Amino acid sequence: MAKIESAIKDAILRGSRRQVRAVTGPLRREVRRLRLLVAQLRRDVAGLRDVAEQWQRVARATPWRPEISDAELRASRLSARLILKLRRRLGLSQAGLARLVGVSAGAVVQWERGGASPAGRNRKNLVALRKLGRRDVKRMLASMPAPSPARPRRRPARRRRRRARRR
Repeated sequence: MAKIESAIKDAILRGSRRQVRAVTGPLRREVRRLRLLVAQLRRDVAGLRDVAEQWQRVARATPWRPEISDAELRASRLSARLILKLRRRLGLSQAGLARLVGVSAGAVVQWERGGASPAGRNRKNLVALRKLGRRDVKRMLASMPAPSPARPRRRPARRRRRRARRR
């Protein structure tokens, strides 16, 4: 009797295994296919992230270009007072305006005092800034690379020589 029981159990086990394999086989193949697809998608996303980072670097590196026509440029007036008003309206410091226009802070000081007037590309940049608001300007400044720190000034060579003689 024990042999018959074990034979029946073995037959039932074989049949159930075959049925389980018949049901799980396609599922396993589908899971394998989906895993390969997810791995490919991960590689694609990583590649796209790299491309996005490169574009962001390029966007940060390219300076702001004003969109203004030559007719608008010719018709515009720029005086020392108007430059000062523009800077204050945009909530900028002289250094901030200088960074946006692409000049030194000293040049902005001279423009505002009336000692010099902007010309060429600088004039075009200033006229184009009139069309922008505070938020736009702040966003542009934030996206620009930080200015390099000023180098400490060295003493003139004469003073160093005098000090060396005194010792």
